[in-house]
This record gives sequence, structure tokens and C-alpha cells, in this order.
Amino acid sequence: MRIYAIGDIHGQLEMLKAAHARINKDRARVGDQDARIVHLGDLTDRGPDSKGVIQYLIDGIAGGAPWAVIKGNHDKMFLGHLAGNNYDTDVLAHSLTWLNPRLGGDTTLASYGVKKRLLQSAEKLREASLKAVPETHITFLENLPLTHQTDDLLFVHAGIRPGVPVADQDEEDLIWIRKPFLEDTTDHGRLIVHGHTPVGAATHYGNRVNLDTGAGYGDPLTAAVFEGRRCWAIEDAGRIPLDPMP
Repeated sequence: MRIYAIGDIHGQLEMLKAAHARINKDRARVGDQDARIVHLGDLTDRGPDSKGVIQYLIDGIAGGAPWAVIKGNHDKMFLGHLAGNNYDTDVLAHSLTWLNPRLGGDTTLASYGVKKRLLQSAEKLREASLKAVPETHITFLENLPLTHQTDDLLFVHAGIRPGVPVADQDEEDLIWIRKPFLEDTTDHGRLIVHGHTPVGAATHYGNRVNLDTGAGYGDPLTAAVFEGRRCWAIEDAGRIPLDPMP
């Protein structure tokens, strides 16, 4: 079975379109135009066009594209802002809010035309956000699954809690986990394909593959293809093998 994946997008619409173009070229080469593409979450924040990314994905899926999209922590924080519940997590320092430029919520709202001057008033900001963000975008984000599975692979935004069955995983771990997952070297049954923690290049660690290469910070957006547990990054020049690290 062949399946493609794209790392954390973070509002980079033009990078996303370019990643799809590379994938489409590979699909044409192998004669598999119906192979699924999994997007690993964090559609929003930091980059310039979160609104455009979400609409692009909605339109593609509505048009019959074989795309899957899973939820990331930044998507969850955006929903928290819109719901007015100030979504919080112990993972972040309480002084670090979604609107902090480090997290990039301000750029997401700007892509919807919400004025920066409103950032000083939480109530006015939320009112303006709800007027600016289409209900279709909210519904789309709310209904994103947390995982996508094949016989050989488990796609998830951040990772899993080692030793816990997939069905029993906590949502906060699936979209936020780092150290306990990243430091674990045991085989998880399926190869875990994830993003969330930026690396300099797509990396295969034996039991997991990290595809977050920092698009939210202006670095490349990675696309990859998996055939069983074998995988390749897809560059303009073609496939680059992603072999397990020694």
C-alpha cells in the first residue's frame, strides 16, 4: 500500500501547494493517482495564510481528493480561542498564550482580517474572530480526527504515550507529547509518522519518522511517501530515501 504524508503546515499555503505538486508528480510516475495524502496537523499559526490553508483543504476534500487531515495542537488552540474557553495545557507556561507571536495565533487571526488593535480586548477580539472565521472552517477543525492508521503505519500529530494502546491514548498526548515519546526506542507495532517537533530534515528513527521540518519558521515543508514501512522524502528532483538512523 502506498500513502503520502505532509508535515506541519502552519499557514504556509504556497508551500502546501508545492508539496502537493511534488506528490502529484510522484503519483503520476508510479501510476497511482488515488493514493491517499495524510496531513499531519498544525494547519494554522505562524505562517501568513492559515485561512487559505484550511479553505484549500476543505475544497480539495469536497472535490473528491483522497486527502486525510489530522488535528494538531495549534488547531486545538485556535478552536479554544473561538470557543472562548481560553484552552490551556500544562505543557505551556501559563504566561504563553495562543496570541503570543511565539505560538502565532496573531498571524492566524490576521489571515482572516481581524485587526491587531483588537488584541488588547479579549471580548472584542473573540467577537471579531467569530464574525471573521467561517462556520465551515470551525466545523472542519472540530471534526478532524487525531490519528490515521494503515496496517503498517500510525499517523499522528505529536506522538503516542509509549506502552498505551492506541484506543486508550489521551488527546493531549496525541497533539502535545514530546520527551516520553521522542526518547523511547521501543517498537510500537506500527511505524509512527508524526510532526510537532521541528527537525532540520525529515528523519527516520527506526520506530518513528518525524516530518516536521519547520515550515512555520520559514523552513521547508516536507512531503514523504510510504510503501509499507519503507519511506522516501519527495523533493523537486524526486524521491530521497529515508532510511532508519544507525
